[in-house]
Amino acid sequence: MRVEAFNSIAQVYKPNKTTGKNDVTKVSAMKRDDVQISSFGKEIQVAKQAVADASDIREDLVAEMKQKYSGDFQVDTGDFADVLLAKFNSLS
Repeated sequence: MRVEAFNSIAQVYKPNKTTGKNDVTKVSAMKRDDVQISSFGKEIQVAKQAVADASDIREDLVAEMKQKYSGDFQVDTGDFADVLLAKFNSLS
């Protein structure tokens, strides 16, 4: 058996040795990702928040209409029929 051949083969399959230290300079030299929101984007966010905080029902208008239309509401059936027929004839 040839010893020289064994040493050559052993070197091929020898695991790589690590130095045991991390290359910190490469990591710190890398740029970091930054996010910048434009002033228009900030204004959109403020507007969306204002809409979300606003009530869906305008209580002042509801109270006014309740007061205005409280009681019995009488509809003339003849007038209602005329309006209904006029609307039907305009569709055809």
